[in-house]
Amino acid sequence: MVLLKYRAILVGAALVLPACSFSESALWPSLTGEDPAAPVVAEAQADAQAAPSYDPNVAAANVAPPPQLGQTNFQPVGVTPGADTGTFVGRKVTELRSELQRLQDSVRTQNGSLQQLRASMVANSQNYHNTVASVNARLQVGTTPGNPILVQQFNAAQDSLDSINTDIAAMNKLATSVAGMSTMSAYLSESTRSAFGVSGSVDEDHRQLTVLADEVDQTVVLIERLLNETTDDIRRQSGYVAQERSNLNTTAAGIKAGEIYGASLANVATNATAPVGIAGKAMDTTGRRPLVVIRFDRDKVPYQQALYNAVGQVLERRPSAAFDLVAVTPATGGSARVALNSTKARRHAEDVLRSLVEMGLPPERVAVSAKTVSGNKSNEVHLYLR
Repeated sequence: MVLLKYRAILVGAALVLPACSFSESALWPSLTGEDPAAPVVAEAQADAQAAPSYDPNVAAANVAPPPQLGQTNFQPVGVTPGADTGTFVGRKVTELRSELQRLQDSVRTQNGSLQQLRASMVANSQNYHNTVASVNARLQVGTTPGNPILVQQFNAAQDSLDSINTDIAAMNKLATSVAGMSTMSAYLSESTRSAFGVSGSVDEDHRQLTVLADEVDQTVVLIERLLNETTDDIRRQSGYVAQERSNLNTTAAGIKAGEIYGASLANVATNATAPVGIAGKAMDTTGRRPLVVIRFDRDKVPYQQALYNAVGQVLERRPSAAFDLVAVTPATGGSARVALNSTKARRHAEDVLRSLVEMGLPPERVAVSAKTVSGNKSNEVHLYLR
């Protein structure tokens, strides 16, 4: 008796600018789990040119390849013909042989569909990777923010991913059909074996039944392999598409800024368990050295690349890392001025959080709070490693 096994697949670093500083010395003690007692960093501790970027895959064509699809071509063994002996068992053998032939024809049809879907996925993946490589190449050397050519290429890359997703949906339907064939093959296997126990047969009936039983068993195994390989393809390709959609979100942020970031931070933090309580109130940051300080002392502070590099380095070493994002307001100029600056600082913190989410950092990994600090001359946003 063949058991049906159907698996349902539903499937920074710092810029050389006074506006943003990345404390490399703050990074390493935090990575060991220690809470540094040094004062809050307000100035850069290292030259930005010496600080390494997080993502080694910022080269133009460096995009993670799609997972390997199955390679098997599922061709049935065929059905051996036989003469009707005129007995009841002989007629039953003829009937079972016809059912096996129809089943094998269905296997050939579904196998043809599978091979076509695989070829389509390969072609769409190649189109996607070529397009993304072209976008990254342009971003790597620098370009204008929101370059319309890159926006058009980005849309083309999205279309390619959508096509892969359509192929996955078709493959899901195929897996459902193959599961039905698996049920039929189990019935044929049981019926063939039961026919051996029927009285009134001749030796030729049993000889034909033996041949038929072997061919049914081979077909059963072939269908099971077809189902397993199809569901494996669905699982791997679904994960690949989800990952690349996350990377595309980061690419969109890069196109918006006119510079390359790299892979999505979400893919670095994948399957990592974040500390408890991140979504709640931020932890006290008194006496802790910030990972990044963004000083909003002028309009349009270009902090994104330094922020991406700093957070990326942390996640590379500690995928479960969480962060405290603090809007810092200077306590100068009277209560009205402080209130106005506090509103601006919170708005800046919201912008930084939005940038982190666009780069792929799960929002539940960041807790946002605010504080007022005497001695500051401008609004700042501090990012702390929790």
